[in-house]
Order: sequence, then C-alpha cells, then structure tokens
Amino acid sequence: MLYFAPWKIIGIVLTVVLGIVYAMPNFVPPSFYQSMPSFVPNQQINLGLDLRGGVHLLLQADIDEVVEQGMNNLKLDVRKALRDERIGFTELRKTRDSVSVVIKDEADMEAARQALQPLQSPGQVVIFGASQQEISLTQTGQKLELEYTEEKITALSADVVDRSIEIVRRRIDELGTTEPNIQREGADRIIVQVPGWDDPERLKNVIGQTAKMTFHLVDYTVTAEEAEAGRVPPGTKLLPYREREEGTAVVQSVLVKERVALSGESLVNAYAQLDQQGRGWVVAFTFNSSGSLKFGNITQQNIGRQFAVVLDDEVVTAPRINGPILGGSGIIEGGFTPETANDLAILLRAGALPAPLQVVQERTVGAGLGADSIAAGQMASIIGFSAVIVYIILSYGLFGAFANTALIVNVILIAAVLSALQATLTLPGIAGIVLTIGMAVDANVLIFERIREETRSGKTPINAIDAGYRKALGTILDANLTTLFAALVLFSLGAGPIRGFAVTLGIGIITSVFTAFVVTRFIVSLWVRARRPTLVPI
Repeated sequence: MLYFAPWKIIGIVLTVVLGIVYAMPNFVPPSFYQSMPSFVPNQQINLGLDLRGGVHLLLQADIDEVVEQGMNNLKLDVRKALRDERIGFTELRKTRDSVSVVIKDEADMEAARQALQPLQSPGQVVIFGASQQEISLTQTGQKLELEYTEEKITALSADVVDRSIEIVRRRIDELGTTEPNIQREGADRIIVQVPGWDDPERLKNVIGQTAKMTFHLVDYTVTAEEAEAGRVPPGTKLLPYREREEGTAVVQSVLVKERVALSGESLVNAYAQLDQQGRGWVVAFTFNSSGSLKFGNITQQNIGRQFAVVLDDEVVTAPRINGPILGGSGIIEGGFTPETANDLAILLRAGALPAPLQVVQERTVGAGLGADSIAAGQMASIIGFSAVIVYIILSYGLFGAFANTALIVNVILIAAVLSALQATLTLPGIAGIVLTIGMAVDANVLIFERIREETRSGKTPINAIDAGYRKALGTILDANLTTLFAALVLFSLGAGPIRGFAVTLGIGIITSVFTAFVVTRFIVSLWVRARRPTLVPI
C-alpha cells in the first residue's frame, strides 16, 4: 500500500498541479491573465444570485389563455367539419373553455356527431402542435358542446410550463448571462434567477413577451373604419397597428384574415441590422425550406395586396406585396432602436412562448448583500478550517500536519472543479464547503486510529502504516458513498439552494476521499522512505 508506481505518482502530481492551475483565477486579479496564452484556464467560480446580486422573478403561465386559443382553433375545425359534410348549423359559439354549435335539423344529429368525432381522437393537432387531444363531446337537445377534459388540461399545463422553461432559458442565454437558475414551482409557475443582471425591466420585456409571430393577408371587404364601428366580417379580426412617424407612434387598425397564412414557427434565423436604404434598424428573418416555399407561393398569388406581420396580436408592419419573394427571407420594419431590434431578434430566434407569462413577484438582490454573504462565508470557512487544523495537529502530531496538507489540497481541488465546470456557487454551497472541511479529516482519523491499533499490537512502523491504510479503506468508502448518494438525491429532487448545497457537498466528498486516502498516503510513503522510522509519531 505504501508503494506507488511511477504512473501513479505522475497522476497524483498532475491532478494537484491542474487543481492549482484551475483554482488560481479565483485568487489572483483578472489582469494577471491578460498576457497569458488563451489555452491557460482563466474561468472563475460563478456566483449565485444570493452572492453576486441580480434579479429574481416568479412567473405564472396563463393556462386559461392557452385553452382559449385552443377553442379558437377548435371553432374553426368544427365549422370546417360540418361544412364538409354539408350539415346545416347555427349559433356556433366559443367561450373561454368550450365550443358549442346548434344543428338545424334533428335528423342530422348523428351525422354531426360522426363529423366531429375525429376532433376527439388522439393525434388531432388543435393547438401548438400537440400530438394528442382529449376533447369531450356532449349533446343537449340539438346543441353539441366540445371542451377539454380535466386530464387534457392537466397535461396541457405541464407541457406549457416545460416548454416555457426551455424558451425562457434560450432567451436569457441569448442576452449573454451565465448560469441562470430557471425551475418550475407548482403547477403553473416558474422561478427565474439571473445573477449579475442589473436591468430588470429589459429582462421582464424579453422574458414576458409571448413573441408569437404570424403572417396574415389584409382583408379589403370593409374598411378599417367600418370594422371599428362593429362591421367585422366572419373569419377576420381587427388588430392594432402602431405605425411610427418621425419618432411618434400613430395607432391605427388593420383588418386581417383570421386564418394564419404562415406561422413564425417556420423561422430559422432572425437578426438586427441597419436598413440598406438608411431608414433605421430592421429585423431580418429567414424561413426554412418549407416556409420559404409557402412564403413564395403566398407572395406570388397575392401581388398588390398587403401582407401583415403580426406579433402578439399586434401588427408590426403591413407592407404591400410588389412581387414574388422566392428567397425565403424578409425584413420587419417598426421604427426600432438597436436595442429593441436586437431584443425582437432574440425573441424570434428563441421561439414563441406557448402561453403568456405574468410576473407574480419581482425581487432585485443588491451586490452589497452578496458581498456580506461572501464575507460571512469566508469567515465561517476560516474559523472551521483553523479549528480542524489545530485539532488534527494536537491529536496526531506530524501525521496531523500531513492531513492538514491534504486538507489544503482538498479546498484547492473543490475550487478547481467548481471553476472548470462553471457550477454556480450559492450561499448554501458555501455551507457545503464548510461542512466538507469538517468532514474531510474523518477518513484520516479512521486511518490514524487504525495505525495506532496496529502499532499497539506490536507491528513494525511500515507494517502498521500499511495495515492502517488497507483496513480503513472499506470503511472510508462505505461512509462517503452513502453521503454521496444523499447528495445526488438532494441534487435531483431539490430546488436551487438545495442543489447548490448538494453540488459542493458531492464535489467535496470525491475530492476529500482522494486527498485523505491517496494524497496523505503518498506524503506518508515519501516520509517513510526518507526517514526509515523505528516508531510511528502518532
């Protein structure tokens, strides 16, 4: 056990050296690395919201809005299904959570139920590309009513929140922040924590905007003034249009076809750029192959008509189609500034939210609080570290000094792993490090006590040391593996602060086993070879 092959020695030394290299950026000023080659690690530990300051938001997904949008599409599907079967109907109405229709002829009731039956079957796409719909169909006299089942609403809520989390994450990543904490809370809420962000209003605008972009043909059957007076033809809707003229926004109305001509889901890229004609900032976009083909067909078949670009039920621009656009790309004009154009491009690249997100709670954490937390954590670490060092030296003398050396290496390796993985260090994470420091010497205590027992039994120093490390190994692994499993459970099931604690605890367990059993054994073997002791000073 005290013999180390050359490759093992190289591995131990290389691990410690790499640990020092990766941990060093946390202890030297950033200017030190300006003259260093790019391959030299210079990443520092990411500090969490409670240490670095930043923005904390609690968002709630509007599931009712999703259900209502589903009913909009379902209403159109009901109308189409009945017309295809030439079934007379009246009073086709939609509420927030149901669609009802009255069949004119009682003799057509069974045919109507058969026509609407496919809308209940799995595999029908009604909203947001869902692969399965669960819709109940009830009959009261000659009235048929369709609505989502409770199971469907529950599944829809879970799907909306899951997809919202991913889209919010993509949007925040586009802003250039590091390690945002985004997680579900309850059935329809999302916690967003962005360390180091100092502009909560912009963050709320980027996160909260649904960014559902669609393309609609403008309707000319009536004028906008007539539509505003209440004469809105079936299959159309009146939308606001904020046209900017010389820095002022003029609110107008545009009557568009309700049926979506082209969905923004076909977008593959969007970016801000200066208009080639010098009219300010615009957002350029590009469609995928199928979207390009459809966009080309629409523009080819509707030359001379206006084509409205609608973002979250508001017309952004409504240019006239002067000729076929076959390249699958275009621009959005809207009096943008560089920042608003870039934010819109971020929203379009990240994709539309499946449901509006409302800010339920907002909290801005100042960096001063984080500095106080770091200072308190440093003080706790220093006190704990000093107490362990003093105790271990008083208890085991020279061998205690060996253990303290390994303890210093352990702290360096924890900082190195956190820096290399770019894991986020939170205040509970500091608590995990302090706990690890206290636990790090447990393995050495087991080993040293075993060496004492072997020495009392009359074994030579080398045999006693060898037996102490060999017999204590199983106990050390058992004790640390159970704690590691607990840390994994905390990480998989816990929330943000608990995860921060689990990360540092898990990393600390692995590094402490390495330093306590491998590094101290290596140091002891060097001491034995150099001194050839006749007694074990323990």
